[in-house]
Amino acid sequence: MQVQRVVLNSRPGNNGVPVPEHFRLEETTLVPELKDGEVLVRTLCLSVDPYMRCRMNEDTGVDYVTPWQLSECVDGGGVGVVESSRCSTCSEGDMVTSFNWPWQTNAVMKGSVLQKVDPQLVDGHLSYFLGAVGITGLTALLGIREKGNVTKGAKQTMVVSGAAGACGSIAGQIGRMDGCVRVVGICGSDEKCRALVDDLGFSAAINYRQEDVPTRLKERCPNGIDVYFDNVGGAISDVVIAQMNNNSHVVLCGQISQYNKDVPYPPPLSEEIQETLRRKNITRERFTVLNYMNKADSALCELSQLVKSGQINVLETVVDGIGNMGDAFCSMMKGGNIGKQIIKLSE
Repeated sequence: MQVQRVVLNSRPGNNGVPVPEHFRLEETTLVPELKDGEVLVRTLCLSVDPYMRCRMNEDTGVDYVTPWQLSECVDGGGVGVVESSRCSTCSEGDMVTSFNWPWQTNAVMKGSVLQKVDPQLVDGHLSYFLGAVGITGLTALLGIREKGNVTKGAKQTMVVSGAAGACGSIAGQIGRMDGCVRVVGICGSDEKCRALVDDLGFSAAINYRQEDVPTRLKERCPNGIDVYFDNVGGAISDVVIAQMNNNSHVVLCGQISQYNKDVPYPPPLSEEIQETLRRKNITRERFTVLNYMNKADSALCELSQLVKSGQINVLETVVDGIGNMGDAFCSMMKGGNIGKQIIKLSE
């Protein structure tokens, strides 16, 4: 069987900006002779995520994410269909997903790394298992529930950075549903601002590329900020933290503005911001969703119901073809996507 796959062609280096040429599309021959416990899958769609930038380095900087190897097929979140099986838990025709799906049109995988999914949970939108009803949605929901301290009736204000991205777009909607009276998103274009307010129900949105963020935050958050869902880090986060209330909370989800830099994760803060955190008793705790997977089943069930009922709207940027993986990844790292960045390989 002839298949296409994407391999890591070269590394950008700890302080380098990734370009499509760091990835290489190859054709290879797959011999689908299955061993016990293995299945042959056809890839339907693949996930492109900011954390993957760390996997391009020799050292990812964290112990729970392994680096991609040069000239080897890269991997990430994926959804596909089982075409043949020698695994007792997977049958031909099953829809399955995995965190470790190879960027390959077809693949032989161990059934033990696959999880069966029911298309009815997402009304047939299988890519949602990589986003709103997958690890991205879990990160948003559990991040807010475990670290955000949102309380109904407390008239809290939430700010979300990277708000038009896969996680931020879900987090803002959950914050609103859980009781925040004001949810303000920070993003990088007028188109994204419109989507946040008109499509997702954010109270307001700020275009950090065109507007004065400190001034706009004061206008949009007149009672200060109680919860900050941080996806970007850097200067934007410094500005938000400076306007947070006493006893408020930072959900430290991601730091995409820092991923091309050779700094530890999470990146160190300036002395001024550290003093603000101390003086105002602001909690800022790193959130890793993998530490809360015992709550995943019930949370995914809730997310499914919220999506199917229309209480959560899902934004996606879908690119067709495995040959566009490198372009899509680099575009996502520069904010070219709205919502979840998905690569569609087949129906």
